[in-house]
Amino acid sequence: MCGIAGIINFNGSEDKKNLLTKMIGVVRHRGPDATGMYVNGPAGLAHARLSIIDLNTGDQPIHNEDKTIWIVFNGEIFNYPELRKELIKKGHRFNTESDTEVLVHMYEERGTDMFEHLNGQFAFAIWDSNKKSLLLGRDCVGIRPLFYSIADNRLVFGSEIKSIFADDSVDRKIDPKVLSDIFTSWTPKKSETPFTNIYQIPPGHYAEFSKDGLIIKSYWSLSFDKFESTERSIEDWAEEFNALILDAARIRLRADVPVGAYLSGGIDSTYISSLVKNNFNNKLSTFSVAFTDKRFDETSFQNKAKSALNTEHHSIQCSEQDIGNVFPKIIWHTEMPIFRTAPAPLFHLSKLVRDNNFKVVLTGEGADEMFAGYNIFKEDRVRRFWAKNPNSTFRPALLAKLYPYIFNKNNKRSNIFIERFFKKNLTDTDSPIYSHMLRWQNTSQLKSFFSDDYKSQLPDLRDFIARHTATLPNDYMSWHPLSRAQYTEISLFLSNYLLSSQGDRMAMGNSVEGRYPFLDHRIIEFAAKLPPKFKLNGLTEKYILKKAAQGKIPQELIDRPKQPYRAPISRCFFGDEKLDYVDELLSEEKLRDYGYFDSEKVSKLKAKCEDRGGQLISERENMAVVGILSTQLLHHQFIENFPAHPIEEPKAMKVYG
Repeated sequence: MCGIAGIINFNGSEDKKNLLTKMIGVVRHRGPDATGMYVNGPAGLAHARLSIIDLNTGDQPIHNEDKTIWIVFNGEIFNYPELRKELIKKGHRFNTESDTEVLVHMYEERGTDMFEHLNGQFAFAIWDSNKKSLLLGRDCVGIRPLFYSIADNRLVFGSEIKSIFADDSVDRKIDPKVLSDIFTSWTPKKSETPFTNIYQIPPGHYAEFSKDGLIIKSYWSLSFDKFESTERSIEDWAEEFNALILDAARIRLRADVPVGAYLSGGIDSTYISSLVKNNFNNKLSTFSVAFTDKRFDETSFQNKAKSALNTEHHSIQCSEQDIGNVFPKIIWHTEMPIFRTAPAPLFHLSKLVRDNNFKVVLTGEGADEMFAGYNIFKEDRVRRFWAKNPNSTFRPALLAKLYPYIFNKNNKRSNIFIERFFKKNLTDTDSPIYSHMLRWQNTSQLKSFFSDDYKSQLPDLRDFIARHTATLPNDYMSWHPLSRAQYTEISLFLSNYLLSSQGDRMAMGNSVEGRYPFLDHRIIEFAAKLPPKFKLNGLTEKYILKKAAQGKIPQELIDRPKQPYRAPISRCFFGDEKLDYVDELLSEEKLRDYGYFDSEKVSKLKAKCEDRGGQLISERENMAVVGILSTQLLHHQFIENFPAHPIEEPKAMKVYG
């Protein structure tokens, strides 16, 4: 895992070396082991390396035999040994043992058709000096980030937006439309980012940049139009799945450094850890995070998993104070507003991994999206069932099984209010966004905290829905309702929120690479063809995974009620310890100065938090606190005070060209 950056300028000469040094220096956390640079003609490429494969000869940039093709690469190609053998048979000569060089020769051999042969998580840039063109590519689901900005036939790119902002010629401004979208669906859409004129290569796409301009094309897309309705048994499906996931885990252990695993105590990470421990690594090291707040703590389940698997386990405890103190650094790494504090404990967890001299961990991310593990999928099913008899008193009671922490047996009035919330738009089952409409309506109410001047620039919810539905596949409405809900969750939320704020960014903030067996493209395609009843069986989520895991992990962990990964919120900022940055950024002066939020409304919310010792009752108020504070931090760190952290000058950088 690494950090990449680059400049392609067809307008004339510029001092690329100094700028590239700053661009790669600001993301040295992604690659502290080595740095390198290639500069020649219109092109400049830079790389910060986290050494995982080919520790001795794998430094980048890497070139082909005659040095006409150059690459900087962030990520892993897990099937590189097989590809390398094929390329050698075709006459290609290798100077390294790295997966990076495989990409160079794959490009020579197949051009942009190379992507259909790659199994990996990647973002890379290939400069072809003969064609005077740049190829940018990103993996199927966007595990690794890749951003760019383009103006006047000049393109700058980087693994993180801060690399692009190291270029003083790039304006730094938060985009009102995208901020409005984030305050609706938690995430930017597709290629957008929170910043004006900063874009990302969408997952499953590549881009070519030359004197003729920028062309972006899709090479892979997710579709649920071909799930098999044959009467194969669940046992047959589970056998196929077990073979696929075992191989996905196997190839993700390819590294020249030790590989550990996260162990949350849930079925996803425990299952992956069991596959590794029992098939490949008898001395597996596992890592988990615990909470001082017992409402969120899963230590008892982690201990059961650790004991059953007999791993070399390491755990770190995270308090509200820990979350509050590290939160500014979290936003520095996420580069976007967020509505939960959940990334902060994961940042502490990756530091635990690094402190134990590990650079690579396997995790269970992706199982909930692929096999319908989230409550939003069950909620959609319950509401569709309820919509067939809207006056039923029994059917809405099923929602209490999904959300026992918001339904209160002793508070009938509160439950009536919650039931009314879930009844909104109940019978609009033909809506393409039925599964997510309630969430978007609820989150968009947070925009009431925006100032009047800022609200005047923002699109409304109908505009967001229209833009989203315009991007849906042509046959989308013919899919099963569960498939539609999954597509919405995966296409919007997985890459731009979950894998960004809780995946790549929190791990790479401590120079750790996360690997995700459930996001192997073969697993994704398997899940897409799997009959819905084998993903969500009644209200039993991840049905096939539970079948596949039987006998491999403790039954208690398979049968335990799903506990969504959550972390403490308001008390992290308004608890016993006073946080100066919170007081400063939520002061009336800063709120008016930045201009996003109504200072009077935010001050009332802040006072309410302080009066209650940080204990907010409303989920929406908690979201508002984090959303407002993270937006203020984003402006403070990227607009007002960039760079918010010192840029580390790379030492002993190799320069080619």
